[in-house]
Amino acid sequence: MENSGAAAALATLASACARPDITGASELAGLDAVETAARIRSGALSAKEAVDAAIARAEALEPSINAIAFKRFNRARENAGGATGPWAGVPTFIKDLDDVIGEPTGFGSRAFPGYKGKEQSPLVNAYLGLGVVSLGKSTTPEFGLTATTEPLSTGKTRNPWNTDYSTGGSSGGAAALVAAGVVPVAHASDGGGSIRIPAACCGNVGLKVSRNRFPFARPDPVGPINLSVHGVQSRTVRDTAAVIAAMEQAPEVSGLPPVGLVTGPARRRLRIAMFTAGGAGRAVDPEVAAAARAAGKLCEDLGHSVEEMVIGFGKDVEEAFLIYWAAMAEAIVTAWESATKLKRNGLAFEPFTLGLVEFFEARRDKLASAITRLQEVTREYEAMFASADILLSPVLAAPPARIGWLDVRVDFPEALERVSNYAQFTGLNNIAGAPAISLPLATAQSGLPIGVMFSAGAGDEKTLLELSYEIEQAAPWTGRKPPKFGGAA
Repeated sequence: MENSGAAAALATLASACARPDITGASELAGLDAVETAARIRSGALSAKEAVDAAIARAEALEPSINAIAFKRFNRARENAGGATGPWAGVPTFIKDLDDVIGEPTGFGSRAFPGYKGKEQSPLVNAYLGLGVVSLGKSTTPEFGLTATTEPLSTGKTRNPWNTDYSTGGSSGGAAALVAAGVVPVAHASDGGGSIRIPAACCGNVGLKVSRNRFPFARPDPVGPINLSVHGVQSRTVRDTAAVIAAMEQAPEVSGLPPVGLVTGPARRRLRIAMFTAGGAGRAVDPEVAAAARAAGKLCEDLGHSVEEMVIGFGKDVEEAFLIYWAAMAEAIVTAWESATKLKRNGLAFEPFTLGLVEFFEARRDKLASAITRLQEVTREYEAMFASADILLSPVLAAPPARIGWLDVRVDFPEALERVSNYAQFTGLNNIAGAPAISLPLATAQSGLPIGVMFSAGAGDEKTLLELSYEIEQAAPWTGRKPPKFGGAA
């Protein structure tokens, strides 16, 4: 898939970015996807060399971070030479919630041994159509249902900044592989924060796009909301911007204004509304609140106006979201029972998943009203942009969690309470179908990254990307690398 003028623009951008001074496998880890593509286009690097170097980094780092659910290294080497598209030969991974024809999909679960996809979604076709070469599948929690990547099926994925800590979820494997320099960019998805949360935990750039911006991988199985969208984990704003330009659907299909290829900041100064407390009155760690305020001060220094606000979404929205989220878990498990003629059980499914199913079944009669409330949120969210251009907030309510704190075997009521507190900021954008980006702007006392989130009205990724470029230039993060980077096992 080459998106007409976007592909030509990407090629031009890539040609302007070649770095012939970077050659070795570990040195190549420092290149982003745009620059990797530029070197391949210029002939300074072959696609096979780029893929071989990424495989070498994966083999060195995987024992430490455990971020790969399935390896297709030999096939990637075979595919490298024939890759075509604006990013031909750039190595990547596909998140293990999506099928690639003929390859295993585990969904982060023990319930699907031996399953191989027979079809690819339009979303996967579009991403692979960029010319990227998949090295395999990245790890994810079971069905992407929680905010850490510690599934019983593949084990605990570990943060390259400190392997005692979580990568977040559900795109945790993708985030770890990008943060560690194994690949410059990796496929990800976000149904309640699953791109932004891992980006915040791992020090990456993570953009959740507007609903309908990209082709759907699949609709929600329970209702009309369609919480989940797809995108990438990256280390630079330009990589994320390039993916949008190449993959966005035409306006007549998406119903959204086109983004195009955003290549830098805009002159326009923005009205930014900042909040550091979640809408449901849950506690927020002072470190992440301070990080958001520091980002607000940076934006003021850049000439934007920043005003503090109190967000007006409370416990009723949180409860509606949880009911809808749990209904998706119940739909997945019920479909598995129908297909296999087996009863749900603890050998196939994790305790947290089964807990969500029971949670929904006790509230099944509230699903219709929950959907109604979530649909109202879309209108209420958009109304906030009558007086603001951008919202600024934490991504998470605390710095990255230790491995085990969100373990799927934690007693379900306690696990649900922990997840609800930890990930209290991100779900609003999924409900509203609006874009939001996590930028790696702070570091906790522990040395772990802290992300700050910027959100916009539906369809306004362009403003988010322009602001993100400006912030990246004013407070660059690309020089910060985790201890596990580029082959340092």
